[in-house]
Amino acid sequence: MADKRLLVPLSESVTVRQTVGYAVRTAMSESAELHFVVAVPYDGDVPGGQRDVEGGRRLLERALAWANEDADGSCPPIETAMLGRDELLFGPRDYAQAFAAYAEDYDVDRVILDPEFQPGVTAPMLQPLERELEAVSLEYEEARVERPARHERLVGTGSVDRYVATFGISLVFYLILGDPTYWFDLVTGVIVATIVSLTLAQVTFTVPPQKLQSPLRVIRFSLYVPYLVFEIVKANLAISLVILHPRMPIDPKMTRVNARVRSGLPLLALANSITLTPGTLTVRANDQRLVVHTLIASAREDLFEGSLERAIRFVFYGREAAATATPRERGDTEIIGGEES
Repeated sequence: MADKRLLVPLSESVTVRQTVGYAVRTAMSESAELHFVVAVPYDGDVPGGQRDVEGGRRLLERALAWANEDADGSCPPIETAMLGRDELLFGPRDYAQAFAAYAEDYDVDRVILDPEFQPGVTAPMLQPLERELEAVSLEYEEARVERPARHERLVGTGSVDRYVATFGISLVFYLILGDPTYWFDLVTGVIVATIVSLTLAQVTFTVPPQKLQSPLRVIRFSLYVPYLVFEIVKANLAISLVILHPRMPIDPKMTRVNARVRSGLPLLALANSITLTPGTLTVRANDQRLVVHTLIASAREDLFEGSLERAIRFVFYGREAAATATPRERGDTEIIGGEES
């Protein structure tokens, strides 16, 4: 029986082979047991909601073969597991909690992280994951591997697609609040969308937009637009009542919400939707964390109930993802400014 247990999350990255080798050498030197795990993110456009479960199994099989090759006949004990098949994994916090639950179940001592860990999402997430592992008090170390040099063109087909997609999304959001038949709104909308696409296109999409296209997603987005307009009208009425009230009972507070959507386009859509709704203003969006200024209590309640978050999950991940718990029920809300802070 090994005295130590090391958890090694695997993904299809450029350094996964080296990470396995580092983990094997570490386990042999410490007489430790290895636990190779693959976490599968939620994807509502894939049957069953999970992305490439079979690919995860193949990766575990390859990792076992690499471990036996590196150990040269004296391989340490190895366990394998698939995580997230019965959960909704959207971002770093969800992965950290899944790893922490596994570590508690199997008495894991620490985690060995692939420096290019990329669990089926659109970009490596090591630094955000490290912060979340610290938050759940799970010890970790980064595998000492050589990262390959990256040579990417500054401008290419993927870049053009990003600019065009960001321009289109920004223009649509702008015209939701304006009049698409009025020339002034059209001109100013084009100007604003151009500025947004030039400054934010490369951070909005971490993969070319054509890889994110889905007919179902387009249909769901067409259903989301009238819902967003309804929320905007409802919030306008609530703000108007407060303004017309003799005592004007505003209750401004800064709040934090940990949203269960992935960073990139879903997070951008949620942050913009919150800002478009009167009474709430997104001040900062970092990974899955949103810092939002709320002007009145009802706006704060709506934010904590997560109606817009559920709608965005419906657009990007499908009906099942929209049915998950609210931010308040998950304990993902916090007032960080105002009298209660």
